[in-house]
Amino acid sequence: MRELSRKEKTEFNKLQKRLRRNVGNAIADYNMIEDGDRVMVCLSGGKDSYGMLEILMNLQQSAPVGFELIAVNLDQKQPGFPEDVLPDYLSALGVPYYILEKDTYSIVREVVPEGKTTCGLCSRLRRGSLYGFARQIGATKIALGHHRDDIVETLFLNMFFNGSLKAMPPKLLSDDGENVVIRPMAYCKERDLAAFADYKSFPIIPCNLCGSQENLQRVQVKKMLAQWEREYPGRTETIFRSIRNVAPSQLGDNALFDFASLRVQRDTDLHVPAISVVNL
Repeated sequence: MRELSRKEKTEFNKLQKRLRRNVGNAIADYNMIEDGDRVMVCLSGGKDSYGMLEILMNLQQSAPVGFELIAVNLDQKQPGFPEDVLPDYLSALGVPYYILEKDTYSIVREVVPEGKTTCGLCSRLRRGSLYGFARQIGATKIALGHHRDDIVETLFLNMFFNGSLKAMPPKLLSDDGENVVIRPMAYCKERDLAAFADYKSFPIIPCNLCGSQENLQRVQVKKMLAQWEREYPGRTETIFRSIRNVAPSQLGDNALFDFASLRVQRDTDLHVPAISVVNL
């Protein structure tokens, strides 16, 4: 952690308390971590996953339940990936860790045409590798570093490009029922995590598999939300609250609400007297 001035120390302490409170509340609200859990913390080398590991380690010391943390990084064999950064960092931190080596980079480059978005396939391959490894090490929960802004962005991505109303749930059971995925930072703002990473001087490893790709749909949605936030401060938080305050009867999904069975609900024994019209 870099040297801080007195003012910076005060601001850092406020920030750290806010992040811990947000993570603690999310864990409590969704029962993310239970006594005896073995939590696999997925560490990418980005600011969000570093922050997640740091906050979970701090909460581990004061939580009312006992749980184990194991950091796991998936080395996707990207050219130039600094293989020593995470092992050195995690060893110094004293947290148990694994480096899982899977050459998903070659698969993505072979399958995805030049100029096309690589994120979809890369994400599926990464998820499959991590899910399988979680079973190998007996992890009961898989912790991912998605934050509030990621969740809101995904909501709009699905609406705009997939025609579906869904986002990233704070807690998820995998399709095969063998893994529970948790997002402890669901209540955290991205700007708070960026500031936290700056204070802590995390050894950030950029993802260069896909390059900058400014035309990515997620990049465009992020820009849209940033513009809204500038014009209407607090809008992102309001949108996030709407994800937690859903009224199925006010939407249109027949699988969520039985619209077909809606009938007038009146007391058939109640007779309203006829109205007499008197001509004057």
